[in-house]
Amino acid sequence: MTTSDCDVVIIGSGPGGATTAEVLCAAGWSVVVLEKGRNHLVDLEPPHEPLRHFANDEIAALRRHLLGPDPLLEPRTYRRTVEDGERLMVGEVNNLPSTVGGGGVHADAKLPRFREEDFRLLSERGPVEGASVADWPIGYDDLEPHYAAVEQLFGVAGEDGTNPFAAPRSTPYPLPPGDDMPMALVTSAASRRAGLHPYRAPTGVNSVAADGRPACTDCGFCGGYGCPVQAKSDPIAALQRALRSGRCDLRPESYATELVLDASGRRATGVRYLDLREHPEPTVLEVRARRAVVLAAGAFETPRFLLRQGLGGDLVGRYLTYHYQTFTVGLFPAADFPDGTGGERGRSVTHLHDDLVVDSVGLRRAARDAGLPWLRGGVVEHGAGQMPVDEATTYGPGPHHLDAMRDSALRRRMWAFTMQGEDLAQISNRIDLDPSVRDVWGFPAGRVTYAPHRHELAASAYAAPLHEAVMLDAGAEVAFSATSPPQGSLDQHAASSPLGMAPASRHVMGTARMGSDPTDSVVDAGQRLWDVDNVLVCDSSVFVTSAGYNPTLTLVALAHRAAHLLVGE
Repeated sequence: MTTSDCDVVIIGSGPGGATTAEVLCAAGWSVVVLEKGRNHLVDLEPPHEPLRHFANDEIAALRRHLLGPDPLLEPRTYRRTVEDGERLMVGEVNNLPSTVGGGGVHADAKLPRFREEDFRLLSERGPVEGASVADWPIGYDDLEPHYAAVEQLFGVAGEDGTNPFAAPRSTPYPLPPGDDMPMALVTSAASRRAGLHPYRAPTGVNSVAADGRPACTDCGFCGGYGCPVQAKSDPIAALQRALRSGRCDLRPESYATELVLDASGRRATGVRYLDLREHPEPTVLEVRARRAVVLAAGAFETPRFLLRQGLGGDLVGRYLTYHYQTFTVGLFPAADFPDGTGGERGRSVTHLHDDLVVDSVGLRRAARDAGLPWLRGGVVEHGAGQMPVDEATTYGPGPHHLDAMRDSALRRRMWAFTMQGEDLAQISNRIDLDPSVRDVWGFPAGRVTYAPHRHELAASAYAAPLHEAVMLDAGAEVAFSATSPPQGSLDQHAASSPLGMAPASRHVMGTARMGSDPTDSVVDAGQRLWDVDNVLVCDSSVFVTSAGYNPTLTLVALAHRAAHLLVGE
């Protein structure tokens, strides 16, 4: 069966797909957006008001997979190296929401920009043995107008001039910063005493009522949850505008299975997909695109989709990067955490510092000691602990449990620094198709092969004691650090442990790298596949470096740029 034609088919409705749809619809093009997951975000009937499906419900979000995917139905697999055999574990590996709105729904919406150096890391810092450090085919100046545009479109809340390491801006933040979490002010003060430079995090969360949606209520359920009042702008703002144009057809529960190519194999004419609303046997449908197909399924699912058809070349799935996360936890006296001052209220993160991204005497010394030419850490988030249900599972059963919950060392008395450390690309780190594990529809599961470079380990080893000292100065009774993925014996890191065996990071990047040469990249500088002329990739697959910053704003700016190039603007 063939559905009606459109100008462009977009696979994925997350931040990249939603932004692409908005730009194309504003240019007068017709768009069909295929989304594998269910719709909990926006009414598909005019006037396309927000749905009210979300609540502060740990069980629904984290145990019943409200946002999807269910790892029993859609498993992924993980191994550290090929020497581990076909896999070390099967289940939940870096899952992002499979729902209308994609990863933007569950994120706590930190939206920092990359810096100039992030786009020319090889030129600025030089090569690193065992890593594939490279420059992007575009620079910060190419992307800055698109950063500015999407900050306006999403209504990013932030404070100009407070981060001394920020790249230059052409426009101010459109919204003022939101309320500060009280403990973030405490750790920010201690950070300043240590010579660091904390600042208010730019976030895609309404600090005041804007765009027809209310201000954040500081409910505390931000990271990992859909917003009950839809104060998060990413990506509902872009989807609403695309739908309200009358030129966007958003189809939830539509599992894209393959590109339809013309006789030459150089041009996509449409997409085949499963209509998952049909049970138990989904119907195979096809939607035809007159102009282009856009892949925006994320840096895990986009390479998996291409690999099934052998498209994109030999580097599809290669150069997988995350952020190597270093967690420094401080446990504070109960008196320091009266109700409402910990992580139970507010956005998940209101403050950041960038000092470990930029070059410094301390990082140079640590690099020399590690036998490396240079080190880069990453942005550091000042944040809180877990929610009550997760906390309860941490303490385990037994007579101690009620006392542990009352004391709440790992929630009400806990504060943490999380460093999103730069992860150097390696050709051996990749996503491919598992040879025997399949999803519920019979398609090969995606398999991660990933081990950090020693650069990440050295940067983490430098950051941990520095941040522990800051926590102690802030008043913590004890401070300690851990990493994800953990290092050491696998026996200590079962898949069921809090940090798990695979990387816990949801910042997945680099698996369809952009470049100037088809021999060392998958897409060109306009984000088109080298081997299929009218297929674009508009997600974080195209990243050349992971940088040390949350990726969402950059992937959205890239999608905004690619969409404008597509329509000839």
